[in-house]
Amino acid sequence: MTDDLVLAGLTVRFDGFTAVDHVDLTVAAGDLRFLIGPNGAGKTTLIDAVSGLVPAEGSALFRGEELLGRAVHRIARAGVGRTFQTATVFEELTVLQNLDIAAGAGRSAWTLLRRRRETPPAVVEAMATVGLTELADTPAGTLAHGQKQWLEIGMLLVQDAHLLMLDEPVAGMSAEEKDETGRLLQRISGDRTVLVVEHDMDFMRSFARSVTVLHAGRILSQGSVADVQGDPKVQEVYLGPGQHTAEEAAIVLGEDVAS
Repeated sequence: MTDDLVLAGLTVRFDGFTAVDHVDLTVAAGDLRFLIGPNGAGKTTLIDAVSGLVPAEGSALFRGEELLGRAVHRIARAGVGRTFQTATVFEELTVLQNLDIAAGAGRSAWTLLRRRRETPPAVVEAMATVGLTELADTPAGTLAHGQKQWLEIGMLLVQDAHLLMLDEPVAGMSAEEKDETGRLLQRISGDRTVLVVEHDMDFMRSFARSVTVLHAGRILSQGSVADVQGDPKVQEVYLGPGQHTAEEAAIVLGEDVAS
């Protein structure tokens, strides 16, 4: 069983408007795939569909199992994790408590109420992976912005998520936090499937293993960062009709789109 995400004919419609239009996309385990495109391209709607937040047509297979039509909690139990632009953590609880609650998502209420004699290994490992071990007893509400995002990623890891879909994870982060987040994504993607919706093109260029460009709900281009930046179709979408060089496209994809 592999952790590939395979979308076939994925379509999302809202009151007659097609937000995602028959998308065929495969993201293999070990890939760190960035999903980019102009505002309204359908990026967030696509991961909403895969995570069960909006109804969709077509097919979304993960580990060979169909996700479409399942309830959100059943999709999560199938190993699918999702973050949002604003981190969702229990701010009054400590880092350790947040991770412990997330790890207990599949345990009974009685098990959760019992006092622990030791920290579960999965929680210890997740804290180390996201770099928050030294802040285990720190209330989540006092963490820096980037640290809250890392904690939320850690909460997915303790739930044994093997497909992580992250919606603009570095929005509002400092340059140092962005670099650390990129290194974190590289670490966790080794044996997982990671799909990142992102507008920060500098971040994308630094850490993406592969890129898919959406435009008007359809795949416009995909491949390596260099492939995408050099694609005339992508240049036209970001720069407008006309003749443009790859260097001009790189400037726009690296700066203007991120603003």
